Amino acid sequence: MKIDTLFMDRHLNSSDETDYIIQKVGLQPEYVIDSRVVYDHVNASEDPVTKGKQTLYITENHGAVIKECPGTSHYTCCDYTILHTGTFCTMDCSYCILQAYFHPPVLQYFAGQKKIFNALDDLFAQKKTFRVGTGEFTDSLIWEKLSQLPSNLVKKFAGQKSSILELKTKTINIDSLKEIDHNQKTVIAWSLNTPAVIKSEERDTASLKARLHAAKRCEKWGYRLAFHFDPLVIYDGCELDYKEVIRSIFADSASGGAGILPESIVWISLGTFRFMPPLKQVIEKRFPDSRIPYGEFITGLDNKMRYFKPLRIALYQKIVSYIREYAPAVLLYFCMEDQDVWEKSLGFFPKREGALGEILDRSVTEKCNLVNL
Repeated sequence: MKIDTLFMDRHLNSSDETDYIIQKVGLQPEYVIDSRVVYDHVNASEDPVTKGKQTLYITENHGAVIKECPGTSHYTCCDYTILHTGTFCTMDCSYCILQAYFHPPVLQYFAGQKKIFNALDDLFAQKKTFRVGTGEFTDSLIWEKLSQLPSNLVKKFAGQKSSILELKTKTINIDSLKEIDHNQKTVIAWSLNTPAVIKSEERDTASLKARLHAAKRCEKWGYRLAFHFDPLVIYDGCELDYKEVIRSIFADSASGGAGILPESIVWISLGTFRFMPPLKQVIEKRFPDSRIPYGEFITGLDNKMRYFKPLRIALYQKIVSYIREYAPAVLLYFCMEDQDVWEKSLGFFPKREGALGEILDRSVTEKCNLVNL
């Protein structure tokens, strides 16, 4: 994190939580009574996106703490549950939708863990399986260096039997998770890509080797793992590069791999690069050397630009075959794809509404010893 300005709502009372963050950031906060002060500070920059990554705003969540994933029209949704703990990210990926989603993009930390835990108590009281993630509007573990929230969430989920927490990241910020009795109710997940894509499109993220090394450490600590190949990017030679990434996951250390055991993985998701049309201008301005928005795209049913379907299917079929070579039984699923893609790439389609969520629930129930209450 490269925070150079810290704002905090004036009405927030000093607490162990906020004092800890302030101490870790190493800056005296500027107290504000109106968020417009923060937004004006960010918008005054020639590059508000970069400025937003350098500006931390400690505030409250004035909306719902827990939300259902909105999904996207016409494509199969996994019925994820979002735990809203903050917004934006300090890493800088060219394809990140958050650059165009927030106006302006501001790095916000939502103080008030009691409110979060009360909402989780209400969720757990429903006595059904929930797959809960904090990585929808931010990276789950960028906060691990500044806040005790990630480790406290792991402890909170460890005390119940029916739901799991997924912490999704491109970092290696896992040190505070080592000594926790997590009760296998937390899945640590990494977004993966080829070294070429990481170098050109994922600035300020951990290398592929570092991510996989961190995943192996978490496996040794007893955590279950997940991997997300999203976005898969099509470029000359990408198939062989993705094949090598998959080999690196499963091959043992003597062969230069991480040696992740297939039985430690609850799922692997696949999704190709897709974007709202306004994001193209953002990428062109902030990443002038990037070629990522200039592929063979068409407008999808959700009005996002997507690779031409035959290109998507061809890449998916390759990726699936590479994974099956090492882990024939691991659960694979698509993030936001249609029936044709599912059937031609995975050989089946969860037709009924909610069916994909049920498939994922079964996998995590088996892998994480959940109890169907």
